[in-house]
Amino acid sequence: MTVTITTSIKGRDPPLLNRLNRRIIMSSNEFDRSPVPPSQLEPGRHYAASYAGEHAAGTEFVIGATFVAWGVGTMDILWGLLLGNLLAVLSWALICAPIAVDTRLTLYAYLEKIAGRGTIKLYSVVNGIMFCVLAGAMITVSASAVRILFDLQPEVHWYPSSAGFVMVALGVGAVVAAIATKGFTRVAQFAEVCAPWMVMMFLVGGIALIPALIQATPGVDHLGSWADFKQMADLHIWRDTDGELGFWHVAAFAWICNLAMHGGLADMTILRFARKAQYGYFSALGMFIGHFMAWVCAGIMGAGAALLMKTAINELDPGAVAFHALGVSGILAVIIAGWTTANPTIYRAGLAFQSLNPNWSRQKVTALTGVVTTIIACFPFVFTKLLDFVGLMGLTLAPIGAVIVTEHWLFPKLGLTRYWASFDKRHTNWPAVITWLAALLFAFILNRAGIHLFFLLLPAWLFTMLVYTLLAKMAGAAKPFAEQAEIEKQQELARKTQEQAFLQQLDSEKAAGHDSSPTSRKRLLFGGATALTLVACLVLALQALNNQISLIEFRNYLIWPTGAYFVFAITWVLQFKQEDQIPDPAPQKNSAHD
Repeated sequence: MTVTITTSIKGRDPPLLNRLNRRIIMSSNEFDRSPVPPSQLEPGRHYAASYAGEHAAGTEFVIGATFVAWGVGTMDILWGLLLGNLLAVLSWALICAPIAVDTRLTLYAYLEKIAGRGTIKLYSVVNGIMFCVLAGAMITVSASAVRILFDLQPEVHWYPSSAGFVMVALGVGAVVAAIATKGFTRVAQFAEVCAPWMVMMFLVGGIALIPALIQATPGVDHLGSWADFKQMADLHIWRDTDGELGFWHVAAFAWICNLAMHGGLADMTILRFARKAQYGYFSALGMFIGHFMAWVCAGIMGAGAALLMKTAINELDPGAVAFHALGVSGILAVIIAGWTTANPTIYRAGLAFQSLNPNWSRQKVTALTGVVTTIIACFPFVFTKLLDFVGLMGLTLAPIGAVIVTEHWLFPKLGLTRYWASFDKRHTNWPAVITWLAALLFAFILNRAGIHLFFLLLPAWLFTMLVYTLLAKMAGAAKPFAEQAEIEKQQELARKTQEQAFLQQLDSEKAAGHDSSPTSRKRLLFGGATALTLVACLVLALQALNNQISLIEFRNYLIWPTGAYFVFAITWVLQFKQEDQIPDPAPQKNSAHD
């Protein structure tokens, strides 16, 4: 449905009409097959919240505990996580975000433009299934916390052992799917509310359980220095067992953990809404707060909970770990952490399946995807084998990212024609399909030769770039397609010119004093109150660390600032929402070129 807009940014004569137009457009089509228009671009804080929230997920409890079980020493863990997460941030900022902002297309729409409908159908099925499994893991993690409320036993097998857990997983999945069907804006708003508190829960949970580990560490009665912390960590958390895994395995996993999103370019789907390509650097919030800090704190919580319960860490699920560290707030943390990751993941999976048929409704497809994901979540194998799965998922999808990067950036430099298969009206770009399958075979051979799964990214990526360039050149990419290429160039130039003008006008409005409105003052008031509740959570954790209150008292008290946080945070976000009502751009005036 197309609606004609007859207002500019400054001329706000029919504001109600503009809001209705935007709602109609967004409800029927979230630009799944066309570039995102300037009026729908999102501010940077949405990406800061989305990345911080999505990557401080319930699965961080699983990964943090797995690092403890790996038998890798403290320094190898810390330095490996620093390097690997830095590489991940650079992959988002220098590869995924620039292509997303340059094209304003979903991964699926852009891949279709490069590789044809035949290729996109195959890729979408594979991609969608894997995202369903990944989202299912997040829902299972959330369900592991909800089951505590019903006094159900932990699920440590690949299959569910009780009907009660199945019912819990179905209930959690229904809520997650309902939010995901609302689209990226709703997902971002949900993450925006939850992200700061969720990150704080990982931090305070790790701090609060340190005294239990200190008491079991000979010669250490408090953390007076880095040496004290290292002695405690070497003895109870990251114990070096001289096994096969070490620094490079940790670094490689931290890099490829979200390989499908950055190297595989799946986050084009979300970053296409970014006003600037630099928003890719907001992934650092997810990597260094959501991954580095959360994995470290989850390891501390897992080791502390196992010590208190006198059991092995691999016998605990995320819900048990969080509950022993944070009490009722821990249950909420695991539930919400799973939700904020499952939401955008189901959203991505829905777009993958929706791309199979342009006439399918994204909302309906996403809802159906949520149903399938929820069924998968009833089987706990999706998180007990999580690390191997995310490595395999990234390796499977990354070659397609390499194909896109090769055609988008390298082809013009090599004298080859970008979009040659589309200009040649090919249903399937067979060089792309053959290269993808060949890259997977190449990676399989390397793995059988003894190269660890985590180390296959670079050789597979370079292999893909080389093979696709050669096959595409032989298949017709060397042809100029001058007329089609010139039409494409002019269309893109017109779109980017309109977008640049809109963003410049938007910046001018903000510089003219828009932020001095009463709404902005209310926003600051509720933002300050929200920050104080987080400070209160941290103060309680520090009191527990200094033995001023017991761990039980900490868990009981923590629920009060938690409740206050959500009251103030929801109000704070609603104030932002009022200020973000931006009308659509003015139509182009008639000219001699029309």
